[in-house]
Amino acid sequence: MHATQAHTMHAKSMQERLIVGLDLPTLREAEKAVRELEDVVSFYKIGYQLAFAGGLDFARELASGGTKVFLDMKLLDIDNTVAKGVENIVRMGVSMLTLHAYPKAMTAAVEAAKGSDLCLLAVTVLTSMDEQDMIDAGYEYDPHTLVLRRSEQALHAGMGGIVCSAGEASAVRRIVGPDMAVVTPGIRPAGSDHGDQKRVMTPADAIRSGASHLVVARPIVAAPDRRAAAQAILEEMHAA
Repeated sequence: MHATQAHTMHAKSMQERLIVGLDLPTLREAEKAVRELEDVVSFYKIGYQLAFAGGLDFARELASGGTKVFLDMKLLDIDNTVAKGVENIVRMGVSMLTLHAYPKAMTAAVEAAKGSDLCLLAVTVLTSMDEQDMIDAGYEYDPHTLVLRRSEQALHAGMGGIVCSAGEASAVRRIVGPDMAVVTPGIRPAGSDHGDQKRVMTPADAIRSGASHLVVARPIVAAPDRRAAAQAILEEMHAA
């Protein structure tokens, strides 16, 4: 394989590792963003904001057209409810789904997704939380300790991956080994504003730390030129 060919394959693999968060208020705006990012981006995250504005049907539509979708629903409920929800999400054809890393919920979800291609991701500790926030929420662990403990539980439950901050990616990678997905939100391009995220990292550093997928929302969807912003982030990832 000559250099250009290797470069193209590498660029393609980076494209599959960039997940753009469609954190937009309306379906119309989300459709516009997807149109603008055509051929540059092939993976989108749909979370609460868009889900409650028709985003679940949009997720189904994107998935049926071959675009990868990460449904960020952070499920947590009694086992039976989680299992029934996951069974229907499998039928939607999406690629990734988040749930909170509670052992019983993870076990129920893994059982329900068995035999499908759905990658179940365990949300360890939200990236907007720091130590004080954890204390306020009644946890006895600091964020880092809880992230590692939950990663281990996710591994034992048979989950497909972990969602954690990029700062924890290398420690998580050591726990879960090479095969599980390590998905990092809170990614900010070099020299950009952090917004309300407390634990952030640049795209290149996140890739170096062992992240398999980067979730980027505001730095792309709020950019004046979304396409250029996405390309710049892919370049940063590529450079790593």
